[in-house]
Amino acid sequence: MVMERSPHVMFAGEGAEVFAREQGLELVPNEYFRTEERVKQLQRMKESGAARFESEPFEKYGTVGAVALDEAGNLAAGTSTGGMMNKRFGRIGDSPIVGAGTYADNTTCAVSSTGHGEYFIRGVVAYRISALMQYGGLSLAESAAAVIHGTLTEMGGTGGVIALDREGNVAMPFNTTGMFRGYITESGETKVLIYRD
Repeated sequence: MVMERSPHVMFAGEGAEVFAREQGLELVPNEYFRTEERVKQLQRMKESGAARFESEPFEKYGTVGAVALDEAGNLAAGTSTGGMMNKRFGRIGDSPIVGAGTYADNTTCAVSSTGHGEYFIRGVVAYRISALMQYGGLSLAESAAAVIHGTLTEMGGTGGVIALDREGNVAMPFNTTGMFRGYITESGETKVLIYRD
């Protein structure tokens, strides 16, 4: 709705809710998103004083990302995050920030990210992968690896990306123990991975 019915890129807070109401979207109370398992997990984190990224070394983060290339050569990326638990009220992560957690450019690639969002924002990770391809002449695999294993890691950030270029090449580097990921090609080839290839 923001893309199709406004000249803007992003709304947040009360302004987002007003816009959603104006567009006739269904609003639900916060309790709708509450599960007993997540409430217990949050309570454990509050008791320990840890933020989500400081918890167990391998944990499903809840990010769902997708990148796609259509038959006309258009690239698209989308990212939905489970968010960081025990974060400060009002914190916005990298997923909705174009160039940080999500980015697509038909001349280079589409990228969707998961991990510690503050580092993806500071490193403009998704855009940086595209920029290395466009201005540095690197391939998708080279660019994605340079950013995840170079820039992000050197900053102290953890996470990974799924990325797709305009030729249909896939790159999915990460600097964590594992990252749930997979792909399907036009020919029907599929691959699902958790740890290293």
